[in-house]
This record gives sequence, C-alpha cells and structure tokens, in this order.
Amino acid sequence: MSKELGYVLITPYTLRKSRTGGVLGRLLSTTGLDLVGARMFGPSAELVKQYSELIRESDEVWPEIKELLSEYIEREFAPKEDGQVHRVLMLLFEGDDAVSKLRDAIGGFEDSIESSDTIRGTFGDYIKGFDGKVTYFEPAVLAGPTTEFVKETLGLWAKFSDTDGGVLDNAARLADEENVEQTLVIIKPDNFTFPSSRPGNIMDIFSRTGLRMVGAKLLRMSLDQALEFYGPVQPVLRDKLGGMAVDRACKVLAEEFGYDMPAEVTDALTNTLGPSFGDHQFYSIMQFMTGHWAPDVEGHETDAEGKVRCMTLVYAGENAVEKIRNILGPTDPSKAAPGSVRKEFGTNIMVNAAHASDSPENAQREIGILKVRDDTIQRWYDRYYS
Repeated sequence: MSKELGYVLITPYTLRKSRTGGVLGRLLSTTGLDLVGARMFGPSAELVKQYSELIRESDEVWPEIKELLSEYIEREFAPKEDGQVHRVLMLLFEGDDAVSKLRDAIGGFEDSIESSDTIRGTFGDYIKGFDGKVTYFEPAVLAGPTTEFVKETLGLWAKFSDTDGGVLDNAARLADEENVEQTLVIIKPDNFTFPSSRPGNIMDIFSRTGLRMVGAKLLRMSLDQALEFYGPVQPVLRDKLGGMAVDRACKVLAEEFGYDMPAEVTDALTNTLGPSFGDHQFYSIMQFMTGHWAPDVEGHETDAEGKVRCMTLVYAGENAVEKIRNILGPTDPSKAAPGSVRKEFGTNIMVNAAHASDSPENAQREIGILKVRDDTIQRWYDRYYS
C-alpha cells in the first residue's frame, strides 16, 4: 500500500440539504483516512467549463456517465446570471490507497437505486424511467476514480482556488437576505485524535440552526495564532483563576500549619502564585489547540504549524452568532442542555468539542487570525505532484 491524496467534492444540493455532516462522518469512519484539507468554492463559469470538459475528455470516467455527469456540473455548479455562486465543498483525504477507499465508500452512481451501505446509496439519486432513460440524477458527492484523474482534477481546482474559493460572500440564497451575519466555529482537536464520525456529527447538530456554511479550512494552529486568538483571555485567567488558586492555597496552608495565613502571606501568593497559575492554565489551552507547550518553544519557531488538527467553519445567516452559540451550549459541558454540541461531545471546560465566536466583530477578527480565506489546496497539490 502507498500513501495517496484523494478528494471529495460535496455538491451544492448536498450542502443545501445540510447533509454535509452525514457525508463527512461516513467518509471518516468508513475509510480510516485522515482529513487534511477543506475549502469552500463558489465555482466560476470558467472553472465549471474546464471541469466538465475534463470529465468529457477523460478516459478514466465511466463512459455511460460522462455526458450525464458533465451536464449535471454545467447545470448545478455554474453561477447564476446575477453572479451569485453555488457552494461546492472540497475535502482532501490522505492515507494508504486513499483513492480506492474513497471510491468504495462513495459507491457507484447506480448504488442509489436500492443500496444504503454507500454514501450515494444514502444521499444520492439515480432514477430511470420505464424507457431506461435517467429522469433524475443527484450524485451527492464527486470523487476521482483513479489516481491520475485525481491529479488532473486537483490541479484544475487548485488553479482556481484563490479566485473561486475561501469564505463566500455572494452565495446563492444568502446574497439577497438582510441582516446576514458571519460567525466562526472551530471543531477542536479532541475530535481528530483518530478517524471517527465525530466531526460530521457535530456539523449535523450545527445544521439545525438553518444557517449556511460558507467557509471551511483544516488548520494546524501555530503558537503565534493561538496567542493572538486567545490573548484576551490571559488576563481574565490570571485574575479569576489566580484568585481561586490563592484561596485554595491559603486554605491548605491553614489546615497544614493550624493557623490562618497572615495578610502578608496572602499578598505574596496573590502576586506570585495567582499569575503563575493563570498563566499555566493559559498555556494549557494553547497546548490543547496547538500541541505545543509555549514556554518550551523558541521564538523563531512559534509561527510553525501546530501538531494537532482542528476544523474551522464559517456560517452565515440572520442572527448567526446567537443561533450557533445557543446550539453549542455553555463552556462547561456539565451545564449544557441535552442535544447541544458540548453536552453531546464535550468532556470538560477546556476539552469541550467546539468554539464559536461571541459577536460578529469577533468572528471577523478570528477569521482573520486563522486565515480561513487563504488557500491550502495548491499546497497539498504541490506536495504530491510537483
């Protein structure tokens, strides 16, 4: 077996029906592959044209499906006349025999007739009339049938990734709405310790908000990013947790030595133990999100990618911030309502499954820090094929 790079394109219809989480969960849990990239595209007319031509001209695509698939892409992927784009989500997977594993998990185009053990069998449609002609076709997802076709397709989409991908501000069915907010969600590293359906299940819960996902990126957060992202929390931890630590320390000392701690001891602990404990908790958060213990990392290495993965998602719609935070639940999972993300998947105050922005302004700040709009598809293509 050899390590390969494979892709899956989630179609506009699947995204509109909020089936993305189900698809992702199935892909991760059945293939055992690592999810290494994600990018939202609003394909331009030129990308749609070149992609449909690639399928028509390729010897790697099943001959009986070529024209049907090309026409589907031209119809469903192309932007509307007013310039609004349809959303297509590209996911990149890495692992041994990735191309064939993805192909087997997705299934053939006719699997949707009566099979439910594949993604197309569950989420796709391939309906024929009595005359044998296809009357309705929805493939749900698209993937490369061979390693050579994967290379050609990824090369094409990478070429358009800067212009057609990122966080979509003109997605169809959103561009005409008023009071549209964007908010950032981070599916935290504890959901990626091994391939499982957890990230997809979390996305499924967020889909109950009725919001549209307009951006996505797989991220290995650097210490620099974590410091900028969580920096405003550090003084709060020093004050709140530091005071708690001093109170506990004084209580333990009083019990040990049999008398109440004098004011000068309390003051000394407040000035030393309090900030130290707050900083320790702050560094613990950074370690959870990056895989690095900040005090041990030299300055010139703080901008390097972290050791752990998380997934950033941008949702858009009316009152997006409030809707996402309501279904996320409070910081402490033990206080979250049944059915919320943190109640279902959180462990404690730090390992609590996901993060969500607390205001539209902070959402834009966080999107900028984590560079959700920046391309990663070209980098992965270059890593494998250049």
